[in-house]
Amino acid sequence: MHLESNTTQVNKSQQQVFEFLTNMHNYEKIMPDSIQKFEIKGEDSFLFQLKGMPEIKLKMQEKIPYQTAVLGSGSDKFPFTLKAEIEEIDAETSKVQLIFEGEFNSMMAMMIKSPLKKFINTLSENLGKL
Repeated sequence: MHLESNTTQVNKSQQQVFEFLTNMHNYEKIMPDSIQKFEIKGEDSFLFQLKGMPEIKLKMQEKIPYQTAVLGSGSDKFPFTLKAEIEEIDAETSKVQLIFEGEFNSMMAMMIKSPLKKFINTLSENLGKL
């Protein structure tokens, strides 16, 4: 399953956005209002739970300075990645798009597609409010 968020303009430099997204503590600031649980699980991972959903652990898998930050699932049952692509617009502004990639059976994909799309769009919109 491939899902993309809307592209969001952020009033921060490309480097500032990259540094924000590679610091696990910052993800709590951009989570949806329906967040019920958020725990840091190490320097490169965190766990969160949204209302009515299971806990999900994310771990930083890849960093390409100032361009890309990739989080991956901490569970083999629910394998996916969430990639942030960061582009510079000018010295003080950048744009970000979140890309979700996961392999799920068709029944699971049908159930989670809409909530996941909403989730990544919310993360993206909240980045734009920084």
